Amino acid sequence: MRDFFQWLSTISPWLEIPIIISVFLAVVGLILFLVEIAPRSGRVYTIIRLAACVATPALVLWLLQSYQWAIIAAAFLGLLLFFLDMRAKHGAGSLFQLLAFLSPAVLLLLVGLIVPAIQTTGQAFFNRNGQEFVGLENFIWIFTQPQGLRVVLNTIVWVVITPVVSTIAGLAYAYFIDKARGEKYFKILVFLPMAISFVGASIIWRFMYTVRPAGQEQIGFLNQVIVWLGGQPINFLALEPWNTLFLIVVLIWVQTGFAMVILSAAIKGVPTEQLEAAELDGTNAWERFINVVVPGIRGSLVVVLTTIAIASLKVFDIVRTMTAGNSNTSVIANEMFTQMRSFEQGRAAAFAVVLFVLVLPLVVYNAVQLKKQQEVR
Repeated sequence: MRDFFQWLSTISPWLEIPIIISVFLAVVGLILFLVEIAPRSGRVYTIIRLAACVATPALVLWLLQSYQWAIIAAAFLGLLLFFLDMRAKHGAGSLFQLLAFLSPAVLLLLVGLIVPAIQTTGQAFFNRNGQEFVGLENFIWIFTQPQGLRVVLNTIVWVVITPVVSTIAGLAYAYFIDKARGEKYFKILVFLPMAISFVGASIIWRFMYTVRPAGQEQIGFLNQVIVWLGGQPINFLALEPWNTLFLIVVLIWVQTGFAMVILSAAIKGVPTEQLEAAELDGTNAWERFINVVVPGIRGSLVVVLTTIAIASLKVFDIVRTMTAGNSNTSVIANEMFTQMRSFEQGRAAAFAVVLFVLVLPLVVYNAVQLKKQQEVR
């Protein structure tokens, strides 16, 4: 596989495109073959299966130049088709169709997630070169050194502030703009930052925070406003410890639109009869909101809070683009990258494990809540 990609990088880009498309079509064709043709009976399908049993080993032999792999491919394909045919005759062909559909996703999860996660976890217990077992030394370093503690504390601050503020702002906006004149235009304005990448949003806000020496023309919007009001320019991104909060503002700006869209749809799903009954009971708007609307959208609130919390735990682009972790603004994801660039692979892996441990409870809780909602439905 590596040789194939190396060869692919040496040819013209105009040839790379049809080759990649051809490989993609071949994979799709293989899946369709296993799903539609392999389990069926009849002379035509038998001939097709026979051709596949001959063509596949020949293709493997041509690509890998190895008789051993060609024999393995022929034996594997032959046994697979035989087993498919036998199971299909007993009415179990649908099981293999299901496996054929799921196998690409399972393979990608295995190669891209499970195996790297196991390797990273193991690497966290070795030294910087991955050659000497050091036990919990990397984790002890994280939680005893001021730098490591600061990184973990900053990450916790992101997780505590960002989901709460984004959800409250999105909920307030969704509720008060609901059914207002020009509702869709107001909501589009809030949702627009979601269309911007984190790097793009970071660049925009970095210009907002840009500072120049006093007496010079300010190109940063916030500092220009401060100068107009008679104040002195402030270096927002170097002002500790408030600079972390100034970075959090960027993520809140982006995620508020997401919270607003989800919660707006949930609010529209609250039964009108409940609101009317509460109004007839003499409740005011705030009481109807707290006692009727909020319980009615509890599931959506949980999803929004946990989703934004997970995004806050994994935040990297904003910190890397705006400060690169300087001035005590680094977070776990950024520190992983920094340690990797410093050739401290053990510490980088340890930070990755810590991040995984922090994210896992949120993922599990979100999955449990979604399962409960499905059971209610």
